[in-house]
Amino acid sequence: MNYNLFEGIQVFVKVVQCNSFALAAEQLGHSPSHVSKVVNRLEARLGLRLLNRTTRTLALTPDGEVYFQHCQQLINDAQHTLQLLTHKDDKPKGVLKISCPVAFSLDYLRPAVAQYLRKYPNVTIEWDISDRAVDVVGDGYDLAIRATAQLEESSLICKRIYQCRTLVVASPQYIEQFGRPYHPRELAKHHCVCYSNLKNPERWEFSDPHGKPFSVDVRKRINCNNGRMQAAMAIDGLGITRLPEFYLCDALNNGELEILFEEYLQKPVYVYVVYPSRRHLSPKVRYFIDMLSDHIEQ
Repeated sequence: MNYNLFEGIQVFVKVVQCNSFALAAEQLGHSPSHVSKVVNRLEARLGLRLLNRTTRTLALTPDGEVYFQHCQQLINDAQHTLQLLTHKDDKPKGVLKISCPVAFSLDYLRPAVAQYLRKYPNVTIEWDISDRAVDVVGDGYDLAIRATAQLEESSLICKRIYQCRTLVVASPQYIEQFGRPYHPRELAKHHCVCYSNLKNPERWEFSDPHGKPFSVDVRKRINCNNGRMQAAMAIDGLGITRLPEFYLCDALNNGELEILFEEYLQKPVYVYVVYPSRRHLSPKVRYFIDMLSDHIEQ
């Protein structure tokens, strides 16, 4: 039996339907180079040329036309069969494995998870609460929450669900002891608490009041991989720190921290749900993403 009989068929059909490797890659959640390699392997396995392609055009060969028609029907039949099997029970069930940063878990995800579990009692949650960036596919996660100013390029599907300011803050105690800096460049002379999960923890980027960007290499006193701990150390007067606003709301409201350099903006932080694929998304994942999005919008 040829166990590779169906390998590459869906990718090939999508390329033909889109008449573009790039567009097919975007819809499948892969890179164009990956899609091209899959089609090349399919042609090599069949011993046939299915597509004639140049830099500007894409066209089926006669063999490719016959193969495409049969593959398209095969996929349609498979999708119809799947609908017949799954339509009778579309309620979320099973284990939902998620990963989320600490502060966002406590302040935003927790109430959404509680609501979700009350509504869908047949779901069990495995919840990794950590600021580290997990390997969603390799570690078997259904989805992960990522908070970042710039999401790294990957084959994962992403949906933006929240955004907030990035703020530089210090405690009144620190300001009284070391003085208040009025320009970001003064940070080179102050104690700073940096976030070690970034590629350049001590390089902080700003825009001046006219929108011109600049960066400052701050004086790093503490390097920490947890935003909650950064905020706590800043509250204790150990240094100036930079964090997404959702880490700081309570401390700002009760006067434990003060915002510095409000006229010098930093890139906002965006929060995304990332997951492996939008095709055949299981009810437990689809319903959770929808509920989390609705909860945050409220």
